[in-house]
Amino acid sequence: MELARQGDLKQDAADYEVGLAWSEAELGNFEVARQQVATALTMSTDRDLQVQAAVVLARAGDETQAQKIADDLAKRFPSDTLVNFIWLPTIRAAIEIGRKNPAKAVEYLQTALPYDLSFLVELYPAYLRGVAYLKLQRGSEPAAEFQKLFDHRGLVGYQQQGALAHLGIARAYVLQGDKAKARAAYNDFFALWKNADPDIPILIAAKYEYAKLQ
Repeated sequence: MELARQGDLKQDAADYEVGLAWSEAELGNFEVARQQVATALTMSTDRDLQVQAAVVLARAGDETQAQKIADDLAKRFPSDTLVNFIWLPTIRAAIEIGRKNPAKAVEYLQTALPYDLSFLVELYPAYLRGVAYLKLQRGSEPAAEFQKLFDHRGLVGYQQQGALAHLGIARAYVLQGDKAKARAAYNDFFALWKNADPDIPILIAAKYEYAKLQ
């Protein structure tokens, strides 16, 4: 980011910033994520950056600002397939999850379902659908969504949802009452994160959940 700024490559710097913010939001570092989004938005109003910013803000607890960006995207890109059939439903679903309306989130994400395997989305809508199903206290549905990320690892790449799917499916197995599979999935997650910083909120939560299974 610093090199991009030095070279006056504001769009690149903004893209790096919001990418980091997305990871921070998914890992539970909400304040850091919101600050990074604010920085990114001072450098660019690019469509893709705004999409990412809205998702991050929704996941980081600022549903109001996420809604404002979503409304702006809808006005600016009324005929954009990627915006209207994938990202706006995903943003709105993230907002509803934040507002504790997971059923509405699942409803929004049905629009994105035909595009789950697009390389442009890195299976994030499927991941978020799994998160919403978990909040509905279901077991089989979230497991099926997270399994998509294992079945199509090449589409996920290095994005954080690839690792977090292990935690998601572990939680799904807990809801199914299958403690053996849940323990195995938690252990897969911990193995991936064996060198992680110990104070990451989602890691702390995972260790607490795992301890309850013993």
